[in-house]
Amino acid sequence: MSFKTPRALATGLGTAHSGTHHWWVQRLSSIALIPLSVLFVIPFAGALGQGHEAVIALYSNPFHAIVAILTIAVAFQHLHQGLQVVIQDYVHHKGWLTAALTGAWMLSGAAGLAGVFAVLKIAFAG
Repeated sequence: MSFKTPRALATGLGTAHSGTHHWWVQRLSSIALIPLSVLFVIPFAGALGQGHEAVIALYSNPFHAIVAILTIAVAFQHLHQGLQVVIQDYVHHKGWLTAALTGAWMLSGAAGLAGVFAVLKIAFAG
């Protein structure tokens, strides 16, 4: 027998017992993407149309490589959380829900890893 009120039992739990955490991480990642996107897009836009050598020179700089990796990692983590919310809101069949969540996790993870690998390859191997 619990002596807690219904509100005390439900506070901070949500349907998956992690709703507040998920909400905060989604908001923080969206805020982090603002400066990261600016720091990523401006140098990248300057290298557009200048050829392969310009991109190699740009991402051989550790600052630009780290910014690119952080932007890719945060963007795909943010994408995954957004997809998770949409899938949980609109897919109600348990089997389809599990398949869709797994597919979204695999897609965002694979694309994020491919992006990080590409930047690391450019930064270290040229």
